[in-house]
Amino acid sequence: MTKMKLVLTTAAMIAIIPMAAMAANENNVGSCGLGPKLFAGQKGVVPQLGATFVNGSLSAHNTFGISSGTSGCTQDGLVTSNFKTAMYIDGNRSKLAQDMSKGSGESLESLAQLIGVKDADKITFYQVTKENFAKIFVGEQASAEQIALGLKQVLAANSTLAQYTAEI
Repeated sequence: MTKMKLVLTTAAMIAIIPMAAMAANENNVGSCGLGPKLFAGQKGVVPQLGATFVNGSLSAHNTFGISSGTSGCTQDGLVTSNFKTAMYIDGNRSKLAQDMSKGSGESLESLAQLIGVKDADKITFYQVTKENFAKIFVGEQASAEQIALGLKQVLAANSTLAQYTAEI
């Protein structure tokens, strides 16, 4: 029985480590992993505990997210979330590709709104995405995260549009 207690205590401590690491973050949940995505926009103890529990119980998913640069995780040590942008791209991939290739359209307008492009910068946004379409949509099999990364790189290279990369 003592051996069983030791195993259970060890397992509990291992499970707590990811939760403790997340609790050290400024907002107690960070933005990396599935937990913050499920509880996005919610405030209070319950959503924070929920996000922490989800991330703690899915530590293999978080490890994959960090090592692959997905699920809002990056490999440069900066924790960000491009979940909403990637979800939008994934759900509107075909229409967005069409609109971006011609530099106008409803889905491209919606993407601009999603990342906060100001009205004064939208013409530049449309033109730059059209001119760099091949850098953004890097192939038919590109994931939404890869497309978002391509978009982020293209916008970062433009002095007017670089300010919007934080929202991607």
